[in-house]
Amino acid sequence: MNGDVGLPASLRNDNAALRGRIEDFLYLEADLLDDWKVEEWFALFAEGATYEVPPTGSDESDPATSLFYIADDYVRLRERVVRLTKKEAHSEFPRSQQRHMISNVRITGLTDGVADVSCNFVTYRAKRGVVDTYYGKHLYRIDVNAEPFRIKSKRSVLAMDMLYPGKLTIII
Repeated sequence: MNGDVGLPASLRNDNAALRGRIEDFLYLEADLLDDWKVEEWFALFAEGATYEVPPTGSDESDPATSLFYIADDYVRLRERVVRLTKKEAHSEFPRSQQRHMISNVRITGLTDGVADVSCNFVTYRAKRGVVDTYYGKHLYRIDVNAEPFRIKSKRSVLAMDMLYPGKLTIII
């Protein structure tokens, strides 16, 4: 891969090893969300990171010119985590049951120790007898020089033509 100069020797020129470590990192992220360990999930993000969910069917949108479901900078993401842990977050208290599935993990670029990663996702949310399904593609920028890895950005592009019931109360 290009730009793997800053990587540890054990990962240089070994796409399978790096992809395996990234997959393990993404599985950890999914487990933390499934177990509603949102504080620990937030700790996976590098300072200055972003988390975005653009409008359905739009992966090239810019939060400066389009209305996003979520367009959090690091500070807003921290506030979201704090809000979700409070009983006053009525849409998630009592919290819903969730399962986050990821597949087709691909490293699409690597520059100066930051990997561009894409993967497919399906997230199930169950509450009060209703199961909602969210699916699409996650696009990450992951600092693979950090130990443990750190998310520099995460964009969750929904492959759905609309949200039902029209809101997003969990982290997908």
